[in-house]
Amino acid sequence: MPRQPAKVLDVVDVRRLLQALATTRHPIRNHVLVLLSFHAGLRACEISGLTWPMVLSPSGHLSDTLSISGGIAKGGRSRCVPISTELRAALRRLHRNQGKPHEGPVIRSERGRAMTARSVVNWFRTTYDSLGLRGCSSHSGRRTFITRAARLLSKTGGSLRDVQELAGHSSLTTTERYIQGDRALQRKLVNLL
Repeated sequence: MPRQPAKVLDVVDVRRLLQALATTRHPIRNHVLVLLSFHAGLRACEISGLTWPMVLSPSGHLSDTLSISGGIAKGGRSRCVPISTELRAALRRLHRNQGKPHEGPVIRSERGRAMTARSVVNWFRTTYDSLGLRGCSSHSGRRTFITRAARLLSKTGGSLRDVQELAGHSSLTTTERYIQGDRALQRKLVNLL
């Protein structure tokens, strides 16, 4: 039986996920961890490998983009992802909380080192399980990000190629596989014809 793709979350479930983080052991870090997935579409390996120089400008302030280096990206495909307003605020809080570092991992483990990709995957699984969100994995945020971005293209004048570049996919076909269809939206579309 083929493996099912990670579930795409709706706005209500994402909000519930973010609210639940307030009661966790590391709420500031965990908030950034979730937003890196849902607002920047990062993979677990990219979240674990993200360092402050990839987030900060040369002057030490938050940059406008995340510079995902080829060293942490799947297939070595570096890319820049614009930082959303909500992610920017969360990164600013985390940066202050960590003593405004210029180096080192953005997402740190209990011991202050970078969380491993496996730890990020496990953290998401445990968090989703605690909220009863079945079918979710560390890839759910990435699929949600790509699906939402594709649905909002008509409002921005962008193209699917823009979503492909944000996702860091080498093929548009790969990006298309991430996008989940929506029967209700399909009905609306057909009724507009």
